Amino acid sequence: MTLKMKMAAAGALIAIAAGVALPQSAAALDAKQKEEFGAFIKEYLLANPEIMLEVQEALSTKQRAKQQEAAQAAIANNKEAIFNSSYDVALGNPEGDVTIVEFFDYNCGYCKRALSDMDEILAKDKNVRFVLKELPILGPDSLAAHKVSAAFRAIAPEKYGDFHRALLGGEERATEETAIAVAAKLGVTEEQLREKMEDASYDAAVREAYTLANDLGITGTPSYVVGNEAVFGAVGVTEIATKVSNMRECGKTIC
Repeated sequence: MTLKMKMAAAGALIAIAAGVALPQSAAALDAKQKEEFGAFIKEYLLANPEIMLEVQEALSTKQRAKQQEAAQAAIANNKEAIFNSSYDVALGNPEGDVTIVEFFDYNCGYCKRALSDMDEILAKDKNVRFVLKELPILGPDSLAAHKVSAAFRAIAPEKYGDFHRALLGGEERATEETAIAVAAKLGVTEEQLREKMEDASYDAAVREAYTLANDLGITGTPSYVVGNEAVFGAVGVTEIATKVSNMRECGKTIC
């Protein structure tokens, strides 16, 4: 291989690592040159396999940036539905200076573990408003539990926090039956629930949540919106609290 071709191959490796298209000069090779070119790259990568980890990390970073850019645009275009939907209930300080929105499913194991994160944040920070946005994506049981939850929320919104903690924190799978049992312990009868469940408003709530999740790039629960950022996964108290603090300091989650 000529020095010129080796330099082109090195440039190609740099381009691959940077996640950009190959330059035209590197692509314009005859069959023999392409074979030599490919052999050189293969030899180099086999001798330096760690470069593939760098390439993967660079790709992941680029993808995360694009995902967050799309999410920020979705937040800007859907602020009212995200932060102030009539279908949702907010815990904590209703006049809080920072709002955290959590998308969750009652049968999500990570959501169950993240329940304590919400409670810790609310206990330590009396100026946070915490919006609960139901996103039943884990099958028919989750959807049925949501339907009961929506009915309960309409009947006794002041008790929704207790209902939420009991159902999400329970060891049993959330179903229509377990949700009704939780509601009964909080003073809302099955008859009341069944009557309210005839109202199709819960359908609209689910459609809105699904649409928002799609726009925000949410593919799993829990996911959060804090200020101008979508946060994917159960990231824990420290990370969320830091974003809240940054919102107060500079109006963004990252100062």
